This record gives sequence, C-alpha cells and structure tokens, in this order.
Amino acid sequence: MTLAAVLGVIGGGSAIAFREAIDLFQLNILGFASGDEDLLAKTPWTRIMLATTGGGLLVGLCIHFLVPGRRIHSVSEVVEAATFQGGKINLRTGLTSAVVSALSLGAGASAGREGPVVHLGATLSAFIADKLKLGRSLGRTLLGCGVAATVAASFNAPIAGVFFALEVVIGHYTLRAFSPIVIASVTGTIVSRAYFGDFPAFTELEYHVVSFLEFPAFALLGLVSAIVATIFLRSIAVTQYAVRHSPIPPWLRPACAGLMVGLIALAYPQVLGVGYEATDQALNQQLAFSMLFALLIAKIAATSISIGLGFGAGVFSPSLFIGAMLGGAFGIVATLAFPDLSSGHGAYTIVGMGAVAGAVLGAPISTILMVFELTGDYSITVAVMIATVIASTVTQHLYGHSFFTWQLAKRGLDPKHGGEHQLLRSTRVRDVMEQDFETVDPAAAMREVREKLQRSHHGELFVVDQQGALHGTITLPDLSESAFDTSMDALLNAEDVSRLHPPVLEPHDMLEKAMRRMDAVHEEQIAVVRNTTSMEVVGVARQVAVMNAYNKAIMTAHAAERGED
Repeated sequence: MTLAAVLGVIGGGSAIAFREAIDLFQLNILGFASGDEDLLAKTPWTRIMLATTGGGLLVGLCIHFLVPGRRIHSVSEVVEAATFQGGKINLRTGLTSAVVSALSLGAGASAGREGPVVHLGATLSAFIADKLKLGRSLGRTLLGCGVAATVAASFNAPIAGVFFALEVVIGHYTLRAFSPIVIASVTGTIVSRAYFGDFPAFTELEYHVVSFLEFPAFALLGLVSAIVATIFLRSIAVTQYAVRHSPIPPWLRPACAGLMVGLIALAYPQVLGVGYEATDQALNQQLAFSMLFALLIAKIAATSISIGLGFGAGVFSPSLFIGAMLGGAFGIVATLAFPDLSSGHGAYTIVGMGAVAGAVLGAPISTILMVFELTGDYSITVAVMIATVIASTVTQHLYGHSFFTWQLAKRGLDPKHGGEHQLLRSTRVRDVMEQDFETVDPAAAMREVREKLQRSHHGELFVVDQQGALHGTITLPDLSESAFDTSMDALLNAEDVSRLHPPVLEPHDMLEKAMRRMDAVHEEQIAVVRNTTSMEVVGVARQVAVMNAYNKAIMTAHAAERGED
C-alpha cells in the first residue's frame, strides 16, 4: 500500500509535469498558454501556419532520431505491456514519447493528452517494478497504479482513474489489484489538487431530465454517436493506410499534418490542441447549430490527420470534443421538435460526450464516470449511461474495435485472450516436441511396413530416407486393402502407400501455429523438421503435449488475474 501511495505521488507529479510541458511548448510556439485561447483569435495566420508546420517538422525529426522504434507509444502499448509483457515498458521509449507528445500538443496537434500521460505514468511504474524485481502479477498491478494516478491527476477524476486502469489496462477486477490502484488514484488526485486546485475540468453545470419521455431521444443520440464514432475511427484508419502507402518519408509526415491542421485552424481555430475551451462553450450552450456541426466535421478531420500522420497524442479529449458538438447539435434539433420535453441542448452535450468517448475508447464504465467528474453534473446519470452503452455496443457491431484494440489488432494482438495467447505465442514447438517416433525407409518392403505399424505405439510411420528427409507418412488406413492383402507386396514399397507432402512444423514455430495446423488437417501428431528445405525430421509434435501446454497457459493466465505469480 505504501508503494501504491508512492506511485500515486509519482503519477500525479508526472501528470503535472506533462501539462506544464505542453503549456511551455504552446507558449513558445503558438504564443499563448492553456487557458488563454482567446489570444488565438488575435494570432496572425502566418504564426499559426508556421507553428503547426514547423512544430510538425520538429516532431518528425525527434521521432526519427530520438524515439526507439521511431514510433510514439501511448495507451495501446500500455495495454500490450500489461497483457502480453508482464508490465514491462522501456524507460527511454516512455520518456521520449512523453516529450515528443507534449511537443505535438504544444505545436497545435488536434489530439488529447490522456494517451501520452497514461503511458508516462505506466513507464515510471514499470521502471520501479523492474528495479524491485517484482513478479509478473505485481508488475501489472503497479502498472495499473501508475495509470490510475496519472488519469486521476490529469482530469481531477479519481473514480474514473481507478476504473480506467481496471477496465482498459488490467482488463479484469480483483481485490488484490483494486485496493492499491484506488490508493494510487486518490494520492495522484491529492497531488494534482494541491497544485492546480480542486475544480472540474469544465464549468460546473446543473442539467436535469425533464421527462422520462425524453429517453428515446437519448437512446437515439446513442445510436447517432455510434455512427459518428465509427466514422471517426475509420477516418483515422483510412488516413494511416493512405499515409503508409504514400511516398512521404516518415520524418516529414508530422509536418504535412501540421500544414493541413493549420489550414483547418485558419477557419476553425478551436480544433487546435486539446480543445477544452470549445467543449466548455458547447456545454454552456454558447455555440449555434451551424458552428457545432462545422466543428464536429473539422475536429474529426483535424484529429484523423494529426494521429494518422504521426503526431503523438491521444484520442480521449478529441472524442469528448466531437461528442460535445454532436450532442449539442442533436439537442438543438430535439429542443426545436419537442420544446416542452427537452432538458435543453446542454444536457444533450453531456450525453453526447459520454456516448462518443465511450464508443471510441471501448471503456463505457470509466468514460461515464469521467464525464460526471469532468462536468461535476450527476443529475443526468441514467441518460448518459443509456446513450453510452448503446453507442459502445453498436460501435462494436459496426467497427469491431475500440481505438486501442484496433491498434493492437494491427500488431496481431488480442487483449481479450492476452494471457494464454501470449504464453502460447512465447512457447515454441521445440519446447513440446518428442523424439519418440518410428521411421521407415521409402524403399522398405510392405512386410516391414506392416510389422512396424503393428509395433508402433502411435499408429503412424514417418517415411524417411537415408539423409533423414521426410517423404511422407503411413497409417493403417493408408494401406487400404494392402493392410491384409499380400498379393501386391512384390510391386509396392513404403513410398507407394505413403501420404506424400504431409503437414510439418519447424522447431521455432509458435505453439499457437501448431494448434491451428493440427485443427486444420485433423492430425493428432505432426512431424517437426529442421527446416522446410532439408525436411530433416528432428521430432514430432503431438496433440496431447500441445493441449497440456495450452491448459498450463490458461491456468497461468487465470492465476495472474487472481494476483498469483
């Protein structure tokens, strides 16, 4: 518990440092700090274009020369570390990603700060866990502590910090993980409040549901939010796909993003950076329908460009922005249609924020809680819950992924089956293969084939030549009539009755591949060859051994979920 409190202090401190770094970069690049966005209207367009484009170029060069792997890490890498790597994160990657992400946001990238700060908190927690040489389970718990503390400190949302760590990063709820994560989240919040003060991120509001007859409208907003969230996610994916197949070098892509975002900002400067001021205006019903709709489109475009072309940052704040604009616009229409039943379009703005953000992040519980803590408004709880659940469910049907699981899926990872799948992927065929197998020469007579099959413990012979190369396999059904009819023995040999080109595995193949191969060919044992060029048999992989390894992987994964190393 003491360690959890220490991680809470570190997480809270890192969140403060990250926000101050963004302000420092923004002040020197764009000419104003967070909270002074009104100065943006007075900023010359040349400075905006120079800031976003030049800042993007600097980001691209930093990624190219400073960041390991030349890729900014964020929440998906934290999920990957927790699920597949036992909570291990490279310190240098985490620190450089945080600095470059702060630079991205300071230069006006249309993105959020939650992703980088989550990764920063997780990185510092992983570093401490590594130095203390903690086990896999405790390492994951400490990772959750760092995440909860940074989320809580960043948004002044301790409850949401806890559930974000459990829902998104850890992936399950256990008392052993829950208690230290709560302590870390509360401690991180205390540190943040001591520095920034205790107030919601947005103006405190007080909206009420006028009538339960309004709930169909909230449900419809949830459905529309799912469509918008899907468009948002697909636009990011399409942008990344187009960029990967373009001739633009990776180090130049953020500069191109900065140029395009700068052009959008000339018409709609609200899209720059995190965008909390415009979100606050929408919550306070200060934006007209035309502006809400225009900012909705502009933010989707600007964020897709920023993330798709390599600016380092997150998607939570843009999701809140998009949801607020959608909810506000929807609320205006609903109020015009049913003025006596409407709670005011400000209430719909809150509902839209939760619905879109929950669908994009794939974390409805923590998103609902975070929206409440960000706005300080708990009076329309049920409405937010209904819309968020509908939006999250429909988005899963339309798109199949949240933003984080989509990023992991691109790398061939599935966090839903992370523990056992990781053990299967890390276990090789050589770890389970056996040397107990029977061979027969291709030229062997049928009598010898029958005798060896009768003595075989596994009912199969590998047809192997003098160099050890596999030609085929023979089982009793392969002999057909020759199993008992000896009249053709003089004309046949082992190779004549064998199944040629049988399925094979190599020692370095993953156990997961072995399971898929056995299932596809309906074989209980498969020959293991040194390589597919020589086809030299070095062992055999049997279904029993593979399934034993799989069961062990499941038990190990479940033990980790219970907090047992």
